[in-house]
Amino acid sequence: MSTGTPFLVADLSNSFVKLALTDGASIISEKRKVITAGLTLETLEQVVGDWKVGRAVLASVVPEKARVFADYFGQRLQVIDHTWDLGIGIEFTDPSRIGGDRLANSTALAELYGYPGVVIDFGTAVTFDIIDARSSYIGGVIAPGLAAMTDYLHEKTALLPRIELRTPETVICYASEGAMLAGAYYGYQGLVRSILAEIRATVSVGETDENRLRVVATGGYAELLLPGIPEIDEVNPNITLEGVRIAGRNRNPH
Repeated sequence: MSTGTPFLVADLSNSFVKLALTDGASIISEKRKVITAGLTLETLEQVVGDWKVGRAVLASVVPEKARVFADYFGQRLQVIDHTWDLGIGIEFTDPSRIGGDRLANSTALAELYGYPGVVIDFGTAVTFDIIDARSSYIGGVIAPGLAAMTDYLHEKTALLPRIELRTPETVICYASEGAMLAGAYYGYQGLVRSILAEIRATVSVGETDENRLRVVATGGYAELLLPGIPEIDEVNPNITLEGVRIAGRNRNPH
């Protein structure tokens, strides 16, 4: 369902800002990205200056940088929160504390993939957001991100190096870098699979396709870890922007 005039969608995370144009029915432009730490009025102008839009819809977890969007777009800016019509219910003790990215992920999960389901976002932290069989957001799980774990080992020990994350050649290694890499890679896959098993045991799911647990992954390390996590149905790097699109479409349907 197109809303007519294109509008901008943006996902402001701790690491990057992703932006695109949509007509409400789909993303209609290339996706652009800028490092969050470098976001200023000037860099935002450079990224979106040639896009002609009536409004901007933002999912943000960085309030300081969200103010840059507010200064740039003024009253044309709409920031996703729990009071919006997201197409899902919310069963959470304090809905105001749910990040805009997690609301967007859950919105896209319900509309694009169905429910019950989980979105795993491999970002600075790894988050699991869960939609139950009634299409309600019921909470999630937060664990340290993969890079945070390996960086911590480097920063808190005298001899362990900082490593570049990649698929290890073997699980048993004879040098510190390889041993760290194997521990991070296989250990992190085990962490994710264990959390998914607990979620599956807690959420009402069945064996038929209609009520099975859908699992969608996104974020920078999703593709890297995918081979060892067969529970993941699909990697969708744009699921947050899709959720912002759906929320923005529902906000202004005409």
